Parts: sequence; structure tokens; C-alpha cells
Amino acid sequence: MAPPPPSARGRVLAAAALVGALLTTPSLAAPAAAQGPTEAPSGSAGTGEAAREAAAGPVGEHGRLRVCGLKLCDESGDTVQLTGMSSHGLQWYGDCLTDGSLDALAHDWNADVLRVSMYVQEGGYETDPRGFTDRVHELIEEGTERGMYVIVDWHMLTPGDPNHNTDLARTFFTEVAAAHADKDNVLYEIANEPNHVSWGAIKGYAEEIIPVVRAEDPDAVVLVGTRGWSSLGLSDGSDHTEITADPVDADNIMYVFHFYAATHGDSHREGLRAAARELPLFVTEFGTQEASGDGPNDFASAQAYLDLMAEEQISWVNWNFSDDFRSGAVFEPGTCAADGPWTGTDALKPAGEWIRDRVRESGDAPTDPTDPTDPTDPEGCEAPAWSSGQVYTGGDRVGHGGRLYEAQWWTRGEEPGTTGEWGVWRDVGAC
Repeated sequence: MAPPPPSARGRVLAAAALVGALLTTPSLAAPAAAQGPTEAPSGSAGTGEAAREAAAGPVGEHGRLRVCGLKLCDESGDTVQLTGMSSHGLQWYGDCLTDGSLDALAHDWNADVLRVSMYVQEGGYETDPRGFTDRVHELIEEGTERGMYVIVDWHMLTPGDPNHNTDLARTFFTEVAAAHADKDNVLYEIANEPNHVSWGAIKGYAEEIIPVVRAEDPDAVVLVGTRGWSSLGLSDGSDHTEITADPVDADNIMYVFHFYAATHGDSHREGLRAAARELPLFVTEFGTQEASGDGPNDFASAQAYLDLMAEEQISWVNWNFSDDFRSGAVFEPGTCAADGPWTGTDALKPAGEWIRDRVRESGDAPTDPTDPTDPTDPEGCEAPAWSSGQVYTGGDRVGHGGRLYEAQWWTRGEEPGTTGEWGVWRDVGAC
């Protein structure tokens, strides 16, 4: 689930970031009273290098995406797994999205996708619709220039019923979809984390807003939030079957799943596995720590999720590309105000270094899930696939999730990649 509203997230730092963004970002200073939609910017202030490299980026390689069966496919019909990062709330950490940081995300991190998280409440869109809409236009252009896909995230969180914002959503998505319909790289996430609301209410909202997007951009992929903070209902005691029993009446959509690895363990992971066999899924937000976006990192649990998503070719986006003081923000506090350094690992927290490696490797994990600096290239990766019912003893090797694992002692039913640094399975390396 997304981190809590600002009262629980450090109001002082959030306010300071907002003031800085308002002072330095002309679009956020635009008066809310500005009338009518404006044209999207014709370009952005990105570097010439970024513009030259954009043609070779993910969008240049894959073109317009679509949903084919249960998977995300490119214009050639090949399955695609996008990996990338989500911004923090634009009202707090807009100053972290600069030419330098976005160049680094595209060309140092090698990210496929940028998720632009525009909060609706908590000091977001409803306080300045014109200013925040213009900022989203700018960031779509910035991502496009760098050859990345861009998820436009209608980041509703409190209140948890998306129907509270239907009129605002209609206005916003009409303008944004019309302005960018000629692009191949824009996806629309129409409700971040519905909570304390039924699946029927979420479905009804989706069936109102999807036609708004499609009226302007008929071929766009739309991402639909799910019950229980986009947990497919798992955090509300349900599961994906409520969706399969009553799916959204629309084509070319994917359902959203969020997780935080230190909070959401085996039951959520197995729920995701089961859902992936029946629904097209996109993980538009996850963290390696607790559901607050803070606390200790659980890299072993996170890696187990990444292994599963690699197996199922589920695209994912990590939370978050900012310098918030919490452990889930990738940069050390003060990095954004200092305008970097953006490339390399000098300014990264442990979670930032870990996820940068995962993005750069497009889902292939280093050997030790707790140490992102120690990759190996083992010889002889041929091994039988792991089976939950098979008994393994010390020295037995199996393949699982694109990795080679060796059993340290007798085991049955313990999934490789989930047992941690000192567990039964030793990660030998990538296959």
C-alpha cells in the first residue's frame, strides 16, 4: 500500500519540499483559476544527449503496448516486462525530478518506465488543478524525450473511495489523454489505492473513467486499482476471485497490485501468483520495507517477489524516486536540493542501491539478495526446476525464477529465494 498521508509522513519536511517546488517550478505556481485546458508543452528542457538516446530507448524498441491475454505485449506481439521507478508526490518532492535525475533514471539506471504520482488530496491536484496538470504534461514530455514509458498515476489515497473524485478525474483524464494521444508511451493508472470500499464501487468508477480516456486515446493501456490498497483484496480478507467473478467491462486493461516486502509475506505473494494465472497484472508500486514506506528492508522477501514477477512477466515499478528521509526513498536526504549526484551509488540509500541494480539488470538478481554489490556468473546452470513436493538434500541444485539455487540441508516445500541469507537455499547465481 502507499505510504500514509502527510500527517503520518512528516508534515514539516513535506511542507518544506512543497515550498521549494512552488518557488522553483513555474507550473506549480500557476493559478488554479486558469481557465480551460492548455496544450501540452511541445518539448522539455532535457539534455541533447537524452534526446539523441531516446530513439534507442524502451519505447523505440517496443512501440505502443497492449494487453494480449494475461500479459503486456509490444507492438510486435512479444511479451514485455517493464521495470522502473515511481516518483513521490509531486507536491512534496517535485524538485527530485530534474533533467539530471531523469537522465540518470533513463540512462544510468536503464529504467523502462517512470510513474508520475500526482496525489489528488493531501495538498495535491484538488488544491491547484491547473498547476498540477501542467506539471504532469511536462513530465510526460520529459519521459518521452528519454524514450521511457510514463504511467500517469491518479494517486487517490484518502478518502479511499475513488468515486469521491470522479468529476475531478473526468476533467483531468480528458485533458491529459487528449494532449498525449499521439504518443505510444503513456499508460493511465486511474485509481492508485482504493481502500475501505467494495470491489463493486471500484468497478463502477473504472467503467465511468475508462471511456473518458478511450474517447481521446482509444489504444491506451489503462491500469485499474484493486480493493484493499490495490492488494487484489488480500489486505481486506478477500482475493482476486472477486474480480474474476465480476471483471471490469473493458478491453486492454490490467489490474493493479501493490506490496511492501517487509509487511506482505508469503500469503500475499501466493495470492499474486494465483491471480497471475487468471488476470492481467501490473505492479505499479512496491517497496522493500514496511507498508509505511519506512523501516528495515527485507531484501529476501522482495527478491522472492521479483523472481515471481520475472516468471510471470509482470511489469513493476518501485516506490520511490526521491530523497524523503524514509528508507523507501532511494536517495539520501538533501540530494534533491543539492541537485545530485544522480548517477552511480554515492547518494543512494541501501534500498536505492538494491533497486538500481535490479532495474539495471531488468529483473535478474545478484547472487546475495542482501548485498547488491556481489553478482556472480556461475558455470553449469543446467538444473531441474524446483518442485514444491520434491525432497532435496544438501548439495542438490535447482533452477527457479531464472536463478540457480543449492540446498544446504534437507528441505521440502521451501521456495528458493524466500529463505533468506541463512536459510536452506543458497543462491548460486543467474542462469
